[in-house]
Amino acid sequence: MIAETLQFLIKTLADLFVLVLLLRFYLQVARAPFKHPLSQFVMAVSNFAVLPMRKLVPSVHGYDTATLLLALLVGLLSNVLMLALNPLPYSFAAPETWLGLVCLSLLDVFRQSLYLLMGAVIVQAILSWVNPYNPLTPILDALTRPFLRPFRRAAIGGVDLSPLILFLIIQVILMLPVRALESVFLMQLKVAL
Repeated sequence: MIAETLQFLIKTLADLFVLVLLLRFYLQVARAPFKHPLSQFVMAVSNFAVLPMRKLVPSVHGYDTATLLLALLVGLLSNVLMLALNPLPYSFAAPETWLGLVCLSLLDVFRQSLYLLMGAVIVQAILSWVNPYNPLTPILDALTRPFLRPFRRAAIGGVDLSPLILFLIIQVILMLPVRALESVFLMQLKVAL
């Protein structure tokens, strides 16, 4: 019971921090205004870890690779702790275990990115109905525009269906390839037992 509670707390806190790191990365990619309260919050929450990492990992082609690497490392640490708290004995000396953990961590970062995009699409759609002039609208638009652009022609009676189409595509990606890859990587861990 205590191990399950610890696993829940570790997974929840790690996932939230990975989401913040990914949001920081995507806000920089979208060139969101630094003075916006959301940007300020994300920077304040993640600076303690990102700034030291930037001294070790340079940016590549203008992308903040230190933040992405940190998101991957937090996911990896979370997966290692989850495995250590698991009642089944896993061999951390086996390279297959580490390969499986790294692959699971990469998949977790990808999954969190999809959840972040899905959340941005949902919030943007709700704000477009309730308060289209909300200060958050330009940031959400910058985050979602590249993904919604291919579906912008999908309008019926003046209603833009592109968020719904994107939402369905994300759900299918999460249900089929992501779930299949996750089971493959989990099998990789079980082989390493």
